[in-house]
Amino acid sequence: MSVKYVAMKLISFVDKGSYSNIVLNDAFKEFYLTAKEKAFITEIFYGVLRNKNFLDYMIEKNTKVIKKEWIRNLLRISIYQLTFMSSDAKGVVWEATEIAKKHGIAISKFINGTLRNYLRNKDLEIKKLHDEKNYEILYSIPQYFCDILEKQYGSENLNQAIISLKKIPYLSVRVNKLKYSEEEFEEFLKEKDIQIIKKVDSVYYVNSGLIINSKEFKEGKIIAQDASSYLAAKNLGAKPNDLVLDICAAPGGKTAVLAEEMKNKGEIIAIDIHQHKKKLIEENMKKLEIDIVKATVLDARNVNKQGRKFDKILVDVPCSGYGVIRKKPEILYTKNRENIEELASLQLEILNSAADILKDGGELIYSTCTIISQENTENVEKFLNERKEFKVKALNIPENVSGEYDKLGGFSINYKEEIMDNFYIIKLIKEEKC
Repeated sequence: MSVKYVAMKLISFVDKGSYSNIVLNDAFKEFYLTAKEKAFITEIFYGVLRNKNFLDYMIEKNTKVIKKEWIRNLLRISIYQLTFMSSDAKGVVWEATEIAKKHGIAISKFINGTLRNYLRNKDLEIKKLHDEKNYEILYSIPQYFCDILEKQYGSENLNQAIISLKKIPYLSVRVNKLKYSEEEFEEFLKEKDIQIIKKVDSVYYVNSGLIINSKEFKEGKIIAQDASSYLAAKNLGAKPNDLVLDICAAPGGKTAVLAEEMKNKGEIIAIDIHQHKKKLIEENMKKLEIDIVKATVLDARNVNKQGRKFDKILVDVPCSGYGVIRKKPEILYTKNRENIEELASLQLEILNSAADILKDGGELIYSTCTIISQENTENVEKFLNERKEFKVKALNIPENVSGEYDKLGGFSINYKEEIMDNFYIIKLIKEEKC
């Protein structure tokens, strides 16, 4: 099967509600593909998702109604190549025409004519969008999200914030120090001629996705993880023999950081609301040779009813996910303002439940992978106004991580950080009763 057919199929799945990372991983398991083919599919698949509004706008500019899904997706892929990749224009048009020929000469002529017409008008249309500052089309950003970004970062930083969030992400992996060392991993990278783009403690951003197929990855010596989520777990300050609770823990990346900090001594209760995610946590802990984690199915809102109190609690709550748009671009088409309000309420409920079972003198991290103030600073401020026994404690954020502290002392890894996921982290301590 042509790699473009595979990409067209995957785009269709995401249009119908599937998650991009899941359908892509499933495709790599289903089809035998070379490393080069995987890289190309990943580029055009995510490229279309990141620029869907722009591509559909240009299709509508150059065609009438398109009823067949495969035709729209073929045009999306082709226009993406013609606009955002250094592909040979004649080659792109020829290949699309050849694919369409299998469905009839008339359709192939339609595809050929549409793409040629787009090429003639492309530069003028894009300039017009720039002149009008039509970011909703130009960058495929919904207007309500543009408004949120402008409110948070100011109109003078809006363009920079949008461009940052739309960047193509690098693969990031963390060294599992229970099985491997940074020195060994860096030697492995040298042997494979893989470059380090950024390093945050034991998390590496690299210029090749081939690591995922390596023996080292399969053996659990390295794990796919972003430095932002790593820092959320690291800042909890878990120590050997602590009793730690990890809320909404799946797939277990942050759980693994906690276990490593604890030298695999003590106990971690890792909860998630879904049974299949409990199994995922267990599988990952086995792969990483971590044996202090007990995965449990539980609604985080009811965690205060389970009967135990904890030394440390990581409260990484369900959120709108706007901090991981680079990796999950479909978020821009599936979320809305109402989602944010519902999530903020849920997050506060979970935080209060966790706070009830933190020991006096215990510490808690509240984190999200979103940039929305309503889910971050505003939520924690509401919590602190009600729970006077909690105070903010200083975080340890490496100097090479870009972002800003809020008025409470929480840290937002924001648009200024062009490699790491955008994240919010704040640390709280429960003061001991006199």
